Amino acid sequence: MLDLRPVGYVIGLLTATLGVLMLFPMALDLAAGNPNWAAFAESAAVTFVCGLLLALACANGTGSGLSLRQSFVLTTGVWIVLPAFGALPLMLGAPGVGLTDAMFESMSGMTTTGTTVLTGLDSLPLGTNLWRAMLQWLGGLGIVVVALIFLPVMKVGGMQFFRAEGFDTLGKVLPRALDISSALVQIYVLITLGCAATFWLLGMDGYEAVIHALSAVSTGGFSNRDTSFTEFSDALHYAAAVFMILSTLPFIRFIQLMQGHPLPMWQDGQVRAYLRWTLYAIGAIVAWRVLANGEPVLHTLHDSVFNVVSIFSGTGYGSGDVLLWGHMPFVVLLIVGLIGGCTSSTGCSVKVFRYLVMFQAIRTQIRRILMPFSVQPVRLDGRTVEEDVINSVIVFFAMFVLSFGLLAVALSMTGLPPRTALTAAWTSIADIGPVWGPMVGPTGAVDAFPASAKWLLIAGMLVGRLELLSVYVLFTVRFWSR
Repeated sequence: MLDLRPVGYVIGLLTATLGVLMLFPMALDLAAGNPNWAAFAESAAVTFVCGLLLALACANGTGSGLSLRQSFVLTTGVWIVLPAFGALPLMLGAPGVGLTDAMFESMSGMTTTGTTVLTGLDSLPLGTNLWRAMLQWLGGLGIVVVALIFLPVMKVGGMQFFRAEGFDTLGKVLPRALDISSALVQIYVLITLGCAATFWLLGMDGYEAVIHALSAVSTGGFSNRDTSFTEFSDALHYAAAVFMILSTLPFIRFIQLMQGHPLPMWQDGQVRAYLRWTLYAIGAIVAWRVLANGEPVLHTLHDSVFNVVSIFSGTGYGSGDVLLWGHMPFVVLLIVGLIGGCTSSTGCSVKVFRYLVMFQAIRTQIRRILMPFSVQPVRLDGRTVEEDVINSVIVFFAMFVLSFGLLAVALSMTGLPPRTALTAAWTSIADIGPVWGPMVGPTGAVDAFPASAKWLLIAGMLVGRLELLSVYVLFTVRFWSR
């Protein structure tokens, strides 16, 4: 029988930590004289006590490292339990929403999706908007740790290709995983501080600089404004684009960079492909808007750079209505959203690495057809891609397309119009943020969606953020019967 005590112990510690972190927005509201601080105080107490009790109850089962099956349960459990407790301040205090909306907002934050059910963001208490941004920042850090430490061991979606660069969490090598986690936290904090300082120097006030730094570096996209980035200067748009790109590069390369090894960053094939494809998308959209719509070049370039990077990275900031650009640019945005950033980054969606493996596998298969007696291994970045990695990537692609299609159909059955259901499924399973179509509010909020659609989107955000199969495997009889 699967021993869940090590899983419960870790989740308990993380939950207690989340409770402590609620004291920051509490202190902010208290300093501002807003009575909403009481909701954070109550939520912090409940969250901390529940987490502490769970950790204490499971402390006698932490003698050994996590097994493979425990790792699967842990990753999914964390992204269910923490959003549930993270929703408490939104229910007990401003904006005072119900369970469905609070859980939606919290899950959207922890998965760094950025879709919101809230309107009137400008009038929310300072602590509430800070908490929303903090949820995204914590979720972004958490997913980098999972991608580097857990997914390579779990062999999800071909991530075993990076096992030599990651750190095994099983058995005696657990301290090594703690070392890499510590290095990741340092880099994550440094990039966030750099982003906040840049935003502040370019004109944001200190509060907004912190809010948008937390959501930009996590590629989450929550803002304290209903208009998102629309009212900010062009300089801030370009700065945000730079930090969104940085946050979607492999964090393992930043660790190597800090250790005095700059070449691995540029030699990484997915980094070069990601930057190249971003330029292609921007160029195609700018050319279309200038030639077909007659729009001014400089404004079009600035507008296209910001929005393409925002969608490509999965951040989801907005600076206007992209539907006005025309059908071709909109299709390009949908495509880049389904690509996403690099592995072991805060980026989401399918990831550049999997497309590169798929392209190389197709190319190699064509060569084998033309030269059936030659040895044609699939290679990426000078390394041979093993057959199990290729198979895992193919399975991931199949499951992604199937999950996307089924979610779109299910959303349509809740009463959402076709375009709304399609873009909602797209933004949910790829954790991007924006939704377009009828029933979407003028600020992009999806508060008018039926409760059934919101819970479907919650499920989509969860499985999409955790790479699909790490969640789906929990629903198999074989997993629990061993």
